[in-house]
Amino acid sequence: MTHKVLIADDEPNIVISLEYLMRREGHEVHVARDGDEALAAIRRVQPALVLLDVMMPGKSGYEVLAAVRADDSLAGLKVVMLTAKGRDTDVAQGLGLGADAYLTKPFSTQALAAKVRELLAQ
Repeated sequence: MTHKVLIADDEPNIVISLEYLMRREGHEVHVARDGDEALAAIRRVQPALVLLDVMMPGKSGYEVLAAVRADDSLAGLKVVMLTAKGRDTDVAQGLGLGADAYLTKPFSTQALAAKVRELLAQ
């Protein structure tokens, strides 16, 4: 089944690889390059899942996630945080704000694809 997936990341090389991976998995892919654009795209596109970087221009991934979780109309949205910030406090903050998963860069594309499949099957 095809799902809409939003990739929110400001690193072009990461966007390219994630876009390729998600398309290979059969998903319709949309891209946002900063936090403000990500929040607007979430509301406009209504994706099933967002791959959300923490450190982006404009709003941080944490701010985007907090806004998403505060909006009842987005209650079913799955959010996977993808970030280089891998300290326990960073992971706890992301999960505490309501992320469905938190993967640190560099990550295994196989592990990411499996996590996306798992979350979209719920």
